[in-house]
Amino acid sequence: MKLYNYFRSSASFRVRIALALKGLPYDYLPIHLVKGENKGDAYKAISADNLVPALVTDAGDVLSQSMAIIEYLDETHPQPALLPANALGRAQVRALAQSIACEIHPLNNLRVLKYLVKDLKVTEEAKGEWYRHWCRDGLESCARQLARLPASTYCHGSTPTLADCCLVPQIFNARRFDTNLDGLPRTMAAFDACMQLPAFQQAQPSSCPDNEG
Repeated sequence: MKLYNYFRSSASFRVRIALALKGLPYDYLPIHLVKGENKGDAYKAISADNLVPALVTDAGDVLSQSMAIIEYLDETHPQPALLPANALGRAQVRALAQSIACEIHPLNNLRVLKYLVKDLKVTEEAKGEWYRHWCRDGLESCARQLARLPASTYCHGSTPTLADCCLVPQIFNARRFDTNLDGLPRTMAAFDACMQLPAFQQAQPSSCPDNEG
């Protein structure tokens, strides 16, 4: 398999975690978002939405959107499972994951932040405030969801799930933007538990070949 991705992209980070948890080998192909490589003709020929990540399967099919890619990997390589065996558990994990991927991330991804500064002429300070507001708001929502679930090492249960694949990159980005993470004990406990695992360590931005420091 081939993974087109960017080291700081949280969506790419999610997929790297899933691949690492499942022990699946892949070719790491960097696409530099800040330099606009995702908008070049070469990448447009690969990705229909000009976004990262894009996964090229062993059969040559191209998949986009991190959540769809991770569920594809989970269905084609079932162990270790990233979704619970029962319908209720799967819905709870998907809800947690989507709270991050569909509520926090779309408001704070790179193209939105660039639009705020370049087109709407907001200041860097205002951009940071925007990021921190929506990130904290979303993480508080996740914390309320977690509080309604049984106690667990990770977001849901005793092994990492799709929810943890989404949570960890979001916490990395939250720290980059100095988001207040106080008062989220269960959220941060799940993050800390994940970061004890080799798969999460190997997938983090500092371990990527295109990491710029």
